[in-house]
Amino acid sequence: MTLNLRVAIVGAGPAGIYAGNILRRQVDEAGGQVAIDLFESLPAPYGLIRYGVAPDHPRIKGIVNSLHEMLDEGTIRLIGNVEVGRDVTVDELRERYDAVIFATGALKDAPLEIPGIDLPGSYGAADLVAWYDGHPDVPRDWPLEAESIAVIGNGNVALDVARVLAKHPADLLSTDIPANVHAGLAASPVTDVHVFGRRGPSQVKFTPIELRELGEIPDVDLVVYDDDFARAEGDEHAAHLLATNNQVKVMTRTLNGWRTRDASRPPASRRLHLHFFHSPVEVLGTDRVEGVRFERTRPVGDGSVAGTGEVVDVPVQAVYRAVGYASSPLAGVPFDERARVIPNAGGRVTDAAGTPIAGLFATGWIKRGPVGLIGHTKGDALETITNLVADAEAGVLERPVVAAGADGDEVLEVLEARGIRYTTWNGWLALDAHERALGEAFDGPVARERVKVVPRDEQVALSRDGALVAG
Repeated sequence: MTLNLRVAIVGAGPAGIYAGNILRRQVDEAGGQVAIDLFESLPAPYGLIRYGVAPDHPRIKGIVNSLHEMLDEGTIRLIGNVEVGRDVTVDELRERYDAVIFATGALKDAPLEIPGIDLPGSYGAADLVAWYDGHPDVPRDWPLEAESIAVIGNGNVALDVARVLAKHPADLLSTDIPANVHAGLAASPVTDVHVFGRRGPSQVKFTPIELRELGEIPDVDLVVYDDDFARAEGDEHAAHLLATNNQVKVMTRTLNGWRTRDASRPPASRRLHLHFFHSPVEVLGTDRVEGVRFERTRPVGDGSVAGTGEVVDVPVQAVYRAVGYASSPLAGVPFDERARVIPNAGGRVTDAAGTPIAGLFATGWIKRGPVGLIGHTKGDALETITNLVADAEAGVLERPVVAAGADGDEVLEVLEARGIRYTTWNGWLALDAHERALGEAFDGPVARERVKVVPRDEQVALSRDGALVAG
């Protein structure tokens, strides 16, 4: 049986692009043909890379180069500025494609259910990340009014948020940070940023490179506390990690290096504090955030911690929770509200009884939850695509009931009839060139590779006008 497939992928972040590339390769190897449409709710591709990674991470953003190559081959068609479930329904996609793959990721903050968490001055880290990354659907202004800030969480997102808040904005000018974000950070009166984790120094979820970067921020002192390290003494789990895990060894060495500060060095104007064995109990305040109450914890020897009953209050004027991400349901698709994922078996979407639904698949964080780094999405996509191809070869997939039309344009005609101003790959190339030109034209103390365009309407106009010129 020769494969001849039409597949829609919802979400043009790394998970969706990797899935499309693996699908193309597997079908090619099987001697078949596949037409892939990649739907994205934003005008630009790359998802988490463009709107979820701190702007001062050029090494991580280097992944864009490989994603660009995959899309630039022309075998995957990008259809941007289209929200599936609103502009086109899942049922309409199922009528037009042999399979639909959901790769919509996890965009919202996981909840932290403690008293006071909804006070003014308390925010989700994901919302701040979207703001400083220039996401078109968040407000252009951000209330940076606090001198002391608490960031709750011990993962890379917590470090990203703390680093961006503590960094002097002049040191972010070499990145693609939008002008409104730079202006907002420049007006911030912050002097101290505190990062709090429930567990000890050996159980953090940082990566070594993220941790080391904290010590390289100009005019920002790193502050750690001896009492936190004393609590970890005698912890068998920490000792095992230190003996067997190279990443833990590197991070422990880095943290211990910050315990002794060179007394001859003048103090910095800002400080970034790392606190361990602090479990948040309550956000304090009446009309707005005035502090956070923590219960001190202790290790119990298996990697977990227990409360000690000791309570400490830390005065701050703003709180950011960075305790994880959560996915959102998509109209017309099963969703597990507890796990915040699309229920699936190996990437095959399942119904309430656990039975796979023919032609529906999931990959990335919407499939397995917001765990793992960007590189992990490759293996995740491989499992999903291997099962999709197996279903196609077994004749399990239902054939589309609506023909593709000339050059596969039928779905585009639907969008045009509804007045949807969709964007394309050529449009992204035009927007990309425009942002790079803004960077080259920047008249300032540093060279800039690009300056992001933030407003959605402006992105769409630049993309569509540029695509017409390219066409």
